[in-house]
Amino acid sequence: MPLLLSGHKFRNELETSCCLAIHIPLEGGSETRLLRRLKIAGYKTQMMSARGFGDPEMFLLKLHGIRPPHLGHQNVGRNGAVGEVQQVMPQLSELLNQEKKVVLWLLEGQVLSKSELLSICEICERDSRLKIIIEMGGSRFLKWESMRNFLKTNNTF
Repeated sequence: MPLLLSGHKFRNELETSCCLAIHIPLEGGSETRLLRRLKIAGYKTQMMSARGFGDPEMFLLKLHGIRPPHLGHQNVGRNGAVGEVQQVMPQLSELLNQEKKVVLWLLEGQVLSKSELLSICEICERDSRLKIIIEMGGSRFLKWESMRNFLKTNNTF
């Protein structure tokens, strides 16, 4: 339980590797404790799901366009069946405009491909203020490792 009391080991590992793969107990609670410890250490935190990410760099850092879902019969004369492109603000622009360090906690990271995970690691390495924690599944106990080490040891992608 010392990890949940202080969180120093977790925070040190996060600061050195920038991107962590984490396995947490399915009953929950560990992630909120760790996020609370990171907030106390001066990080701004945000949780989001990795489902529907697309290109991680565009989704997180750049202005990008999306199309609304197809809702059945639509007027073919006006934009056809694909719909109008809507411009969406990057998810981390507001947090990265400040001087504080930022932690992004991604839920359901097991749906991401190996190339998407590598892209996320590169984003973290380029910007020293950004740290990303990706949940890669459940476990009986809390464990984490560097995302690069996780990708080397797991050949399931």
